[in-house]
Amino acid sequence: MLFLARIPAAAAATLPRAAFRSAAPPAPQPLSVDDLVKMAVASNPQVRMAKAQYMAAMHQIDQAYAPNDPVVGWLDGQSPTGFGKPTLQTLSVSEQFQFPGKAWLQGDVAHRNAEIARLAYMAAVRDAKAQVKTAYYQALLDGALADTAAENATNIDLMRQVAKVAYVANQVPQSDVINAEFDLTAASQTYLTSRVAEQNDEATINQILGRDPRTPLQFVTTVTIEPLKAPLDSVLQTALAMRQEVLEAALTEKNSATALKLAHMEVLPDFTVTYFKDRWPLVSGAPAPNITTDNGAAINMNIPVFYIFKQREDAKSAEHLLEAARSNLRNVELQSQTSITQLYRTTDLAFEVASRYHDSLIPLARQSFQVALVSYQSRKADFAYLATTLQRIYTARINYLTAVNQHLTGRAALEQQVGGPIRL
Repeated sequence: MLFLARIPAAAAATLPRAAFRSAAPPAPQPLSVDDLVKMAVASNPQVRMAKAQYMAAMHQIDQAYAPNDPVVGWLDGQSPTGFGKPTLQTLSVSEQFQFPGKAWLQGDVAHRNAEIARLAYMAAVRDAKAQVKTAYYQALLDGALADTAAENATNIDLMRQVAKVAYVANQVPQSDVINAEFDLTAASQTYLTSRVAEQNDEATINQILGRDPRTPLQFVTTVTIEPLKAPLDSVLQTALAMRQEVLEAALTEKNSATALKLAHMEVLPDFTVTYFKDRWPLVSGAPAPNITTDNGAAINMNIPVFYIFKQREDAKSAEHLLEAARSNLRNVELQSQTSITQLYRTTDLAFEVASRYHDSLIPLARQSFQVALVSYQSRKADFAYLATTLQRIYTARINYLTAVNQHLTGRAALEQQVGGPIRL
């Protein structure tokens, strides 16, 4: 178990004051990664849009079962004087009905479309969580890099003071002091660059949270990393059962199979049922003196005369779309398995690298610098060797922080690829 903690600002006290003027004032309450995740789920614009689309899809399910609206007609006919005195008046009501079973299958498609929209919404939530975690870890990394640059500047300033004392005593050349001044200025520039990067990371987090990018933020700056515990095979199996894209592709395959059934059912007739009522205002126009009203009904059905050009082609098209959906499902599964396998390996490697730097390389580099500083003061080592040992500390810390960041972002990316939180 390793800890990544930001170095206190006091460690950078030897930097020029101008280096600190661009830092934004901290927010009153520090935010943890869990706080940011909750805020992102509640306010991320992409999440809110996906939720609205899901709710819209839910309201389309009943439409698949509802019949068509009836058509009401009115006829004034057989009027010898225009529209004023019709001999015949007809009221008609028509309703179209699909062949039994079609609406049920269409309802199944609507249900799956709503489920696909729900999965898209869950994927948006998942992505927002991964995005805010990644941005948070990047902000911590850039902040830690700035603090590392500050610590490096402190050590360089120590070298500069030692070189000045030795130069006054005519024990080292003036170039040692000049080189130390140059390295101190370069470290100050590195500090400023990292601070600007940290501020840009905060702007990215605010964007994910749906807020103004200039909103000040303050984070909990201590995080813990642990080795991956879940075996790779278990993670892969979980992803196939949980990842939203896999489930969406499976539902799309089922919808394509249903669409093929509906294409074959196009040869089955649809019906139009019509009720009409005739009324003769003029008795002389009626079919018989005692008949002034008449009721009737009609049933019409379509006949697939052009089956070869329409229904058969629809069925062939549906077959190809079903094959495409099956291939897409397999492709999504392979992509998920491949990306998870690669992420798992790199995340696990990042932990091993961070552990090695934390437990061995950084302590050795610090020890080497202390020995080199004593050797320089006793004139047993030159300034170039001393600067090399200090650079070794800086490089080791940068590599350690980078490995920690890669491990943390790798875990976030693994959860994103799997489809949700898992015990890694």
